[in-house]
Amino acid sequence: MTARPALEARWLELRRRDLPAVARARGWPVALDHCFQRILLDNAFGGRWYDHVAGRPAYAHADGNALEAAIALGEAALAGDVDLAELNRRSLDWRGKRGPSKPRRGTPMSRSGQSTRTKIERTA
Repeated sequence: MTARPALEARWLELRRRDLPAVARARGWPVALDHCFQRILLDNAFGGRWYDHVAGRPAYAHADGNALEAAIALGEAALAGDVDLAELNRRSLDWRGKRGPSKPRRGTPMSRSGQSTRTKIERTA
C-alpha cells in the first residue's frame, strides 16, 4: 500500500484537477469534484460511501485499500479503460436516484413547451 499522505495527495489532485479538466471534452455526465468523489468512492465500496466511512472528509477517513481502489478507478477513467458514465449510473442506483438520461438522437435539448428559437429569433 502507498503511504497515506501520498494517497490523499493523489486523490485530491485526481478529483479536483485531473478528472474535471477532461470531463466536458469526454461528454461525462458530471464535471464537479464532489461528483467524482461520490462516483469513485461508491464504486470502491460497492455501495454508498457514507455507509462505510464514519468521518468527514471521506477521503481522510476511508480505509486505505478503499481509497486506493477509488484512485485506481479514477485513473482508469482518465485512461479510457472504464466508463465513468456507467460508474455514475451504478452510484445513483445505490442511492435510489434516477440517473441522467441521454436525449435520443435528433431530440431537441429544450424542455417541453419551451421555444427552440434563439432569443434574437423570438424578438424579431
